[in-house]
Amino acid sequence: MSVKVENLDTNNMSKITVEVPAAELDKALKQAYDRQKSRISIRGFRKGHVPMNVIEKIYGDDVFYEDAANILVSQEYPKAYDESGLDIVSSPKIDITQIEKGKDFIFTAEVATKPDVTLGKYEGVTVTKIDTSVTDEEVEKDIEAQLKRNARTVTKDGAAENGDKVVIDFDGSVDGEHFEGGKAEYYTLELGSHSFIDNFEDQIVGHKAGDEFDVNVTFPENYQEKSLAGKAAVFAIKLHEVKTDEVPTLDDEYVSDTTDFDTVDEYKADVKKQLEVRKENEAKRTKEDEALTKIVEKSDMDLPDAMVDTQVNNIIQDYSRNLAQSGLSFQQFLQYSGQTIDKFRENTRPEAIKRIKTSLCLEKIAEEQKLEATDEDVDKKIDDMAKQYGMKSEDLKKNIQDDELDTFKEQIRMEKAIDFVMDHVKERAKRKSKKDEETADKED
Repeated sequence: MSVKVENLDTNNMSKITVEVPAAELDKALKQAYDRQKSRISIRGFRKGHVPMNVIEKIYGDDVFYEDAANILVSQEYPKAYDESGLDIVSSPKIDITQIEKGKDFIFTAEVATKPDVTLGKYEGVTVTKIDTSVTDEEVEKDIEAQLKRNARTVTKDGAAENGDKVVIDFDGSVDGEHFEGGKAEYYTLELGSHSFIDNFEDQIVGHKAGDEFDVNVTFPENYQEKSLAGKAAVFAIKLHEVKTDEVPTLDDEYVSDTTDFDTVDEYKADVKKQLEVRKENEAKRTKEDEALTKIVEKSDMDLPDAMVDTQVNNIIQDYSRNLAQSGLSFQQFLQYSGQTIDKFRENTRPEAIKRIKTSLCLEKIAEEQKLEATDEDVDKKIDDMAKQYGMKSEDLKKNIQDDELDTFKEQIRMEKAIDFVMDHVKERAKRKSKKDEETADKED
């Protein structure tokens, strides 16, 4: 295999030309034949036993070219990547320039390379001071939320109120005609949740279990089902059950039964401590984001489009994985949200650019400050991961590949770069006016 690198006129783009010996192409063609022969049926031969030359004679010499090209590109591009010596930051755009029996296989890979970064000021960046103290009111609010989460749902004899859950049958009609999707039995609805059309839930308030009544509503003009938009509708309602949440009373007995504490005062002190830690962590993230945003704004770099496109793809892949965990496919998400893939990519692009620029600035800071990940740093990271997974560090180390270690080291370098920035920031109180804010930003 021979590799030739050419710098393109386009910003930070290069073209790698890879030439693979004809003998390797022959091997790939045979691999492609072996993969496909079980699916090929030709009269006079048993399925899966048609000779390669017979298939090529009937379907043409190029019948296995596409599969063979995929085999060779996936096999040879990683080698060319290493041999090129380029700092590649995008997926390759592959073009097959020569594929023919008896000749060398040639393909090109157009790639983006890491752009140069001219850092702005990153030592002594000014960030807004954040108050992380916790008030008694915040403690009470947090405890109230916890009590509601531990509430017990009970059946209610009285009239339904906002906040209650009702179990209903409903059957909707427009001008006496029933419509699709307008009927359900034993449907649970939380009053005040605004899950249904405006005024629907309000008209259930005040009714008791066993009541049968009508609810009159008007579909909004922009309703998604066009045949119902702007139409007046009547829903026949049968109210089966009214449920309400019975919130526990905060006292020493409740605390000792449900927590590790014996008294309300001890419990409140712990809640306050947790809120302080939460606020401090949130403040830390907020100040880091403010500092890094300012550094990025003052720094100069020219991002190749291919680099941004690759980051957008990475974000979409992460998003798809998260959706899959909740049982939703990315295509379903696009459908439900009324977006096209192109629109989603367009909306994701600013976030992709922000991530890339932040990462490049941190890499440059780490380079200038000679920040490196030591063996001790890596061991600590592995120890922390092992605790998360409930494993022994030694067992986890055995399963970590070299490329994963490199990733760990890079993450540690980025963390050290952030720490360096934050160790040198200047905190200031929030400015009283927009003009003061603009003046402070210029000073940065």
